[in-house]
Amino acid sequence: MNYLREVFASRELLANLTLRDIRGQYKRTILGQLWSLVNPLAAMLVYTIVFRFLLRAAPPPGDPSGLDIFPVWLLCGLLPWSFFSSAVMGGMGSIVGNAGLVQKVYFNRIVLPVSTIGAVAFNWLFEMAVLVVVLLLVGGWHVVFFLPAVVVLMFFLAMFAAGLAMMLSIANVHFRDTQYFLGILFQIWMYLTPIVYPISIVQSLSDRHGGILGTHITLMQIFETNPMFQYVSAFRALMYDQRIPDWQDIVACILWAVAAFAIGLAVFRKNEKGLAEAL
Repeated sequence: MNYLREVFASRELLANLTLRDIRGQYKRTILGQLWSLVNPLAAMLVYTIVFRFLLRAAPPPGDPSGLDIFPVWLLCGLLPWSFFSSAVMGGMGSIVGNAGLVQKVYFNRIVLPVSTIGAVAFNWLFEMAVLVVVLLLVGGWHVVFFLPAVVVLMFFLAMFAAGLAMMLSIANVHFRDTQYFLGILFQIWMYLTPIVYPISIVQSLSDRHGGILGTHITLMQIFETNPMFQYVSAFRALMYDQRIPDWQDIVACILWAVAAFAIGLAVFRKNEKGLAEAL
């Protein structure tokens, strides 16, 4: 409880660090905040050309929304992933990136990864606004009823990202190879998550080959152990299908968030005092 009180007492510092990250990210650029839209839109264009037109990937229409627009379906998968990857990568480098501040001033170091995630969330809102506008234009106006549920889902995704970011920020202080390893891991992780291809492809392969290496474990079961599988599925259900996600996905999202945040907080607290010396 004392630790939580100290963190709450640092709320003004947290707000200032978040604003610093927001203002500094696109400082001296002409387009400013609009640059936050470039990456997801460019990725959507590239993946649409490759997976829809070249590889002929065809996800089922939204149920019950009836939407059948591949770029919109793709954007509904890219947005939660872009938030998660940016939050974890940014939070991981927050301690090392603020080494001078950590070595000179005492404060709750946890505000550094959390403020980074806050800045990522602010930029992500612009991407989310574009998706909502697109959905309204193509007839998916029921999305407005599911936006409160999206906020709750993204809160748990932020908790999950924060837990990983806290652990990785400590690892990055002691082992600077962490940031390079994580960059490679995230590239692999993205393609192991059904973002740019429909999960029906994995299900078909799983049904065709059955258990792996003579076991009862199927390819589909392995994919379902991926936390981002549940988060992307739940986000697509709310935004593209425009329905409440399956209860299994809801429970999994909550459990992953609580577990990752609790472990990340415990690891961070244990190593927080020695950060200045380690840097």
